Amino acid sequence: MSDAAIEILNVVKRYEGHVAVRDLSLRVPRGAVYGLLGPNGAGKTTTIRMIMNIIAPDAGEIRVLGVPSSDASITDRVGYLPEERGLYRKMRVRDVLIFLGRLKGVPRRELPARVDRWLERFQLRGHGADWGASRVDELSRGMQQKVQFIGALLHEPELVILDEPFSGLDPVNAQALKDTVAELRTQGRTVIFSTHVMENAERMCDAVCIISRGEKVLDGAVSDVRGAHANHTVALTFEATPPDAVLALLRDPSRIARPTLPSRQMELELHAQADAQRLLADLLSAGARLERFELVRPSLHRIFLEQVGASGVETGMSGHG
Repeated sequence: MSDAAIEILNVVKRYEGHVAVRDLSLRVPRGAVYGLLGPNGAGKTTTIRMIMNIIAPDAGEIRVLGVPSSDASITDRVGYLPEERGLYRKMRVRDVLIFLGRLKGVPRRELPARVDRWLERFQLRGHGADWGASRVDELSRGMQQKVQFIGALLHEPELVILDEPFSGLDPVNAQALKDTVAELRTQGRTVIFSTHVMENAERMCDAVCIISRGEKVLDGAVSDVRGAHANHTVALTFEATPPDAVLALLRDPSRIARPTLPSRQMELELHAQADAQRLLADLLSAGARLERFELVRPSLHRIFLEQVGASGVETGMSGHG
């Protein structure tokens, strides 16, 4: 048995002259949480649809759980939350989930208790409320998303694929989803999710692939990706708004490789020939009052900016893709 949950080799997908995915190769280890990262339009959803055999690649090969992605035998071994959410809006929630579970081969006698456990976990049942008895169109968007997430997990799949899973969720429900992903990892299941919210990926993923304009920019274990860019990134925190002389130093291209807009907290990439200790001394001489000056491993957000630019990238939960 292959030790990879997903193997993609030299995959290409075109749409009417536009290359959505260009010569993409990557490998997702079994039992890992893997992030497919990039701005809107990077090719993340197209890649996921090819993994799910919803669309076929124009070139290349995809293997899922050791067999070609076109092999129907893997259908019941994979759970999928698509970017475009879709539920039968006039059906009652519990009936929808039982229907989805039956489609995935869950024995009928097991489904009611299994559905109720998931509804309780996501606070859709209990404390005098039972949203399972409500029609889907009576639920908020966030509740509907939780229902669809439950539907992707009811059959206890080996591989879970989530396309922009945090879109539309408030922080409480987003945390419930993150906790579930962490539990799936402890059970030895593989989770791959796409996002352009780098903070989520950095906190949750074992490994990532960053793509832009359909091409892979880099991939690997999060620790390796960040470590490869370490030792030349400085984190600064000022006590107050720095004076103009300090701001001038932070705009100096001989010191800072990619100057950014000043703020109280900053993460800066130093020029290849710059010396961090000299920068610290000059900042203090120029009147900076610092709470923090530290050489750090850069965040995934910072690495993405360095590699492909700022378009479509967000650090927090406000992103929607």
